[in-house]
Amino acid sequence: MNSYILASFLAVMSFASVAASVQQVGDSHSLTIEKLIEIKHPSNPQWSPDGQHILFVWDRASVSNLYLADLSSHAQLVALTSFPEGVGSGAFWSHDGQTVYFPHGGDLWQVAATGGDPRPVWTTPAPENNIVLSPDGSRVAFIRPSGGSGMPHGAGLFVRSLADGTESQVAHDDSSIGGVSWSPDGAHLAYSAGSKTIHHDEAPAYSGAKIIYTVTERTPGQLYVVAAVGGEPVAIGTAGGFGGTRWVDATHLVFDRQSSDYKKRTIYVSDISGGTPRVAHEDVEEKFWSIPGNAGDAGQASPDGRWIAFLSDRDGWDHLYVMPASGGEPVQITKGHFEAWRPQWSHDSIRIAFDANEPDHPGDRHLGIATIGNDPSHATVTIVTTGRGTNIAPLWSPDDKNLVYQHTDAHNSADLYVVGTTANSSPVRLSDSMPPSMDRSAFVEPQFVHYQGADGAQVPGWLFVPKNMDRTKKHPVIIWIHGDGINQNYDGWHVERNYAVYYSFHQYLLQKGYIVFAPDYRGSIGYGRDWRDAVYNDIGDRDAKDAWMAANYLKTLPYVDGDRIGVWGLSYGGFFTLIAVTDQPALFRAAVDVAGVVDYEMYYGDPYHGGWTASRIGTPEQNPQVYANASPLSHMDRLQRPLLVLAGTADVNVPYLESVRLVDTILKLDKGNLLTFMMYPGEFHYFTREHVLRDAWHRVDDFFQVNLQGGIAH
Repeated sequence: MNSYILASFLAVMSFASVAASVQQVGDSHSLTIEKLIEIKHPSNPQWSPDGQHILFVWDRASVSNLYLADLSSHAQLVALTSFPEGVGSGAFWSHDGQTVYFPHGGDLWQVAATGGDPRPVWTTPAPENNIVLSPDGSRVAFIRPSGGSGMPHGAGLFVRSLADGTESQVAHDDSSIGGVSWSPDGAHLAYSAGSKTIHHDEAPAYSGAKIIYTVTERTPGQLYVVAAVGGEPVAIGTAGGFGGTRWVDATHLVFDRQSSDYKKRTIYVSDISGGTPRVAHEDVEEKFWSIPGNAGDAGQASPDGRWIAFLSDRDGWDHLYVMPASGGEPVQITKGHFEAWRPQWSHDSIRIAFDANEPDHPGDRHLGIATIGNDPSHATVTIVTTGRGTNIAPLWSPDDKNLVYQHTDAHNSADLYVVGTTANSSPVRLSDSMPPSMDRSAFVEPQFVHYQGADGAQVPGWLFVPKNMDRTKKHPVIIWIHGDGINQNYDGWHVERNYAVYYSFHQYLLQKGYIVFAPDYRGSIGYGRDWRDAVYNDIGDRDAKDAWMAANYLKTLPYVDGDRIGVWGLSYGGFFTLIAVTDQPALFRAAVDVAGVVDYEMYYGDPYHGGWTASRIGTPEQNPQVYANASPLSHMDRLQRPLLVLAGTADVNVPYLESVRLVDTILKLDKGNLLTFMMYPGEFHYFTREHVLRDAWHRVDDFFQVNLQGGIAH
């Protein structure tokens, strides 16, 4: 056993003994990894027809079940399902509000809104999906694979009566069908068809010939409309690139198309009889379209079909615009150095709710209501939430008097709240997703700071300092680099479940005495278009420097031990972590890469990611130096400090094969003594399942404890 491995083993044993003794004397409110796993995440709230109940999905460690909040009884919660494997998305109310329908096990199920035993509405050998209720509540449309329960051969679009179970097939495609939606009058269905998923198998030399990895290619589909009673489908527009399909009225659709180079976003309006769609609005970007996908930027018609709302960053910030559905110039509704996202029309078509951050407060978000009335040019905006925290995704009650939304802050993970639609209304909490044993007063609030990054740019970041820390002594620090590129840190818990689990783990690390720092490197959202698209033709260079240069800033703080800095990240953050430890091999004591990209030429070669990559840095032939910068794999000979690599075998965002190649390269360089690797069978890009989270967090905890708290010399 070499000296490093022996020292690491002894340190782990020593710290395990200390941890055991602390566990014995600690109180019941001490934060543990097991408690972190118990934090739930709510999503998909839906108002009941009478506005007295809210149905939502509550997820615990990838097991999701349906719950009901009763607003008339102080938001008392009722568990409608308790399946050990959970239920999928797509639940909906019956028209009378007495029943909740939901997909489960490939069939449609139902449960009484008052609770009781769920039961199937139907059971069939083939698994139905995309089950959508008709506007009058009497029928559902759904997709059924044509091949039955075996290998599917195309798919059929069906309409079924909820009263007597009679059904008819109204469309078929030899490849696939998806994206089903009813027209407002229930006479037609819009859907996409013809998209193909093509699997390419490869067995690279470094993995051996016995294990085959699948590279997925998806071909574009075509938008169609068909009568709900059947007939000949009508093709709408041309194939490919459509998103955000919505009905304007009973005979018109609004949809978006993004060009393959990501430089053009076009909003179309089309008659369902066919013909050439009309261009309602077009954004042309010099670099690339960078409004994040969960911002709700797509064209959205008002319920009365008179207006179309959408988001654009034409003035450098993501703002709300409204234009006549019949044609005409859009009017900018929100203005300023902030980003407005997730617009939602009121049922009366005169107001739009949205969430937005504030100038100089990129991590806080508040709900706003834009009153359009009969003239968007005279719209007024009212902010209906206040205080510190992140409020997102407002959804109108049936009577337009209240909004349900998600709230997070420094002491609370994501939960659902209801607030009135006038200023100074008091929010009502619906859910409480943390275990009662958690001491919320012990959570550390982030401090928003700036530091000097690449080329002198001021980079925003979030500093977490443990409570009651002795600032006369030097302490270890961990830099967390967020993933996705186009994402951000918030002033408290992250709004997305995928990143909220990391925020909660950082609170655990803070209670163990670590300082934590989270940079919002260039490319991050929350700071306007120019900061987002500053990565154009520069991925892996200045943006990566922004991230690792946080260490330079931290070393100026008198209570930071500059010799005990760790770094880790997920996905794009894992990619930056690998760049950090090869660009600056002696700066970081230890690093953790969770499913990071190891080489962007390899990433570009994956058909699923090629277009996204080329939109930002061109092709390897066009920009070989950019791709050289974006290949930490090519510089693993510089690795000097311990590296922990975690990856799931079912990852499609960053294929598992990238981590396999990283491990192979490190071993070939005779640096296996620095490497620890763990793969999780069947796990996706974002770790979700209980056993995976438990193992991964304990591994990361032990790894940092040995290398940052143990003072291991290299």
